[in-house]
Amino acid sequence: MIVLIVLIVSFEKGPGVHVTEPRPHSLFSFGTLMDERVQKTLFGRSVPTSGAALSGYATRPLPITDPAVIAASGLDVHLTLECALGSEVPGAVLHLTDDELAAADAYEVDDYIRRRVCLSSGEPAWAYLDANPLRAAARIVIVGDSIAYGRCDPQGGWAARLAASHIAANETGHRVFNLAVPGSTLTDVSAQTPALLAPRLPDTLLVAAGINDSALPAAAQTPLPDADGLARLTADLDSLAATALAHRARLVIAGPAWLDESRTASYEGLRFTRARASALRESLRTWCTAHHVDFLDLWEPLRDRPDLLVDGIHPTPEGHQALYRHLTTSP
Repeated sequence: MIVLIVLIVSFEKGPGVHVTEPRPHSLFSFGTLMDERVQKTLFGRSVPTSGAALSGYATRPLPITDPAVIAASGLDVHLTLECALGSEVPGAVLHLTDDELAAADAYEVDDYIRRRVCLSSGEPAWAYLDANPLRAAARIVIVGDSIAYGRCDPQGGWAARLAASHIAANETGHRVFNLAVPGSTLTDVSAQTPALLAPRLPDTLLVAAGINDSALPAAAQTPLPDADGLARLTADLDSLAATALAHRARLVIAGPAWLDESRTASYEGLRFTRARASALRESLRTWCTAHHVDFLDLWEPLRDRPDLLVDGIHPTPEGHQALYRHLTTSP
């Protein structure tokens, strides 16, 4: 899994008795958290550290306006990470308790968010990354279904619009690879994606978890527990998280878009309902929150806008434009 919960070490305390203790969390720092004065302010002590580096990233300055953060660090400009193929950021791993990790979270401003990374050594650790995953990305791989593929839009959908603007911002360093396949479910995506990533050297894996995961046979009146696609979500997402981490890529989940149920009672032998799609959305959001993974909500841009849907499911070109604007302007 992509998340380090708490690693456990056991030791003997008397014959045949084993006691467990939590090991500290590993947090990669490249800036003010390495400062002993900041550590004593936040944690009440100088915390154990070890040298480390993070490959595939570079730093850029970030102006700070939070008075408490400025007071603790003595600086009104900190550094933030952005993806950069072939670069490496030197730093250190701080070994923190649960309470100290929570204090570090509180110290960081809203521009940062804690996510899992793979250090240059191959070891996993936490790091504070740009809160907007696409703003910090350089090489993006998109996987998903027909909506991510761009069906019903001659311009290639929201993914093609994202690719055009992203590459235009940096023709040398930015790439977008849209590998979405119409009809795919998360199970399909989790099985197919590992073989696709290595030659594309992604730093960001954008999974467009679409409507197919909520589909039921058109003849079915109620969900069958054994055939319920939502029950498989955790295993599929865990697999994608492991795949992303193995490739040193940041996992980003884009949830399903709003649908017009009045036109989806029987769609190519399947039935799509707003309740099922909404349940999928919340299941994805819950998993992402629990696992510290970025969730991009595509529901709201099309909510109550049936005019932006061709067939109740697939966006029109204007619908794709609305999704693209939402993806690139949301914090």
